[in-house]
Amino acid sequence: MMQCGFPWQRAIAALRECVGLGVGIIAGGVLVVAGCAAVGGGLEKESPAAVKEAAVAERAKARWQLLIKRDYEGAYAYFSPSSREATTLPKFEAAIRAIEYRAVTIEKVECAAEACKVVLMLTYDYPPAKAKGVVTLLDESWIIDRGQAWFVFRG
Repeated sequence: MMQCGFPWQRAIAALRECVGLGVGIIAGGVLVVAGCAAVGGGLEKESPAAVKEAAVAERAKARWQLLIKRDYEGAYAYFSPSSREATTLPKFEAAIRAIEYRAVTIEKVECAAEACKVVLMLTYDYPPAKAKGVVTLLDESWIIDRGQAWFVFRG
């Protein structure tokens, strides 16, 4: 039998011998995915556009769900490192507190290198103007940095 160099390869070989090839292949796939995640496997500017776009769409939706719940601290955690340097959490909260976000739909995400654009449909209330159910098309900028997608705040 071939000698395997990586621990996960040895585990696959052992599984094949013990329980058969089919289970070994399934377990091997699980171990490879887990191994990639453990090594980092994060987003990079060289990552395929579809991978970046899916990750950015997921994070954008998650951030907006936090804003709908009025969890400003949670939403602030999605800010890019440079956005957090430029804008404090209290300043961010003050800028958006008057708006009551109700729903969001991600319409489109496009990524090129480390820059991504998210187009979303946002429904919100703006009590100071007695405006309810306002629907707005909104563009957001996101970047890929340090293996993660981050929202770029322009406040």
